Amino acid sequence: MPRILILYLLLSISSTCFLKAELSENGESLKIPLGLPPVPWPKDNPYTMKKAELGRLLYFDKRLSSDGTISCATCHAINETFASHESVSKGIYGNKGTRNSQTVINSAYHKQLFWDGRASSLEEQVKGPLSNPNEMTAAKNSHEAFQECQGKIKSIEGYRVLFKEVFGDEACMVEEIAKAIATYERTILSGNSPYDRYMTGDKKAISPEAIQGLRVFNRVGCANCHSGFNFADDRFLNIGVGMDAKNPDLGRYDVTKDPSDRGAFRIPILREISTTYPYMHDGSLKTLEEVIDYYDKGGIPNPQLSPLMVPLKMTAEEKKNMKIFLEALSGEGWQHFTEPTAFP
Repeated sequence: MPRILILYLLLSISSTCFLKAELSENGESLKIPLGLPPVPWPKDNPYTMKKAELGRLLYFDKRLSSDGTISCATCHAINETFASHESVSKGIYGNKGTRNSQTVINSAYHKQLFWDGRASSLEEQVKGPLSNPNEMTAAKNSHEAFQECQGKIKSIEGYRVLFKEVFGDEACMVEEIAKAIATYERTILSGNSPYDRYMTGDKKAISPEAIQGLRVFNRVGCANCHSGFNFADDRFLNIGVGMDAKNPDLGRYDVTKDPSDRGAFRIPILREISTTYPYMHDGSLKTLEEVIDYYDKGGIPNPQLSPLMVPLKMTAEEKKNMKIFLEALSGEGWQHFTEPTAFP
């Protein structure tokens, strides 16, 4: 990772809003909202503005899919908080996925991607939908899918020019496509929420009800899993969702084949949680109230249910205040993004 210098700049956005300017060795900076650490850029894919802009074009370009109807943004839309409000998203030919589309926001900090953690980097994650017949390809296998995708992009002169400028060649290889999109995705951040400002000294940033909700959040054990700056710790837990189905989604088990991972899924972040509905890996819970009620009941019993899942016995007032607190985790750092008005 290139050496990063962290400069703290007081900006005029508001009297309580601080951003960190992450300055790379090439002199290009990326503003990091209050409450977030520096973005961990991979050694083989450092940040540049031009690469991020190329990634933005590719992220929204439906020509990456076999039938030209699906882009990354189809299932991770700006106006849906870089997620999808569908329980499961539709891919090419109307094919349905099997899990809810998680938000791209703050995915820069994830050590493992997808609900089951099968990807260890954003670059690897990007290649997943490109080779998934339920999402973006009609090809028979990933090799054919990647060949088709990079062939289509290489056939576009404007993209060849941009790839030459960013990567030094016109090959438009899928690895370069993935690096560009991953670079863009690492710039999609959320911080400087009312909670962040409250934690840095502005005691009026959140309401008394939200403060009470924070106390309940900690008291009943939510912070055991939803901890740290992102309110997630990258673990995989079985909380019982869907485990009463005849053939339940086994989650992490399908990756590790470890019996203890049956029904376990990656703990999602809580930043922007109020607008990234529906919830859970299957999108089965539509509102925050439903989520809070689900946890309050202790989940659905099954042999691998996490011992952390126990009835919480919250009062109606405590549930209401917890929801208000969760709403205070919505911040800024992503709303300025727009879909390109033109493509190469």
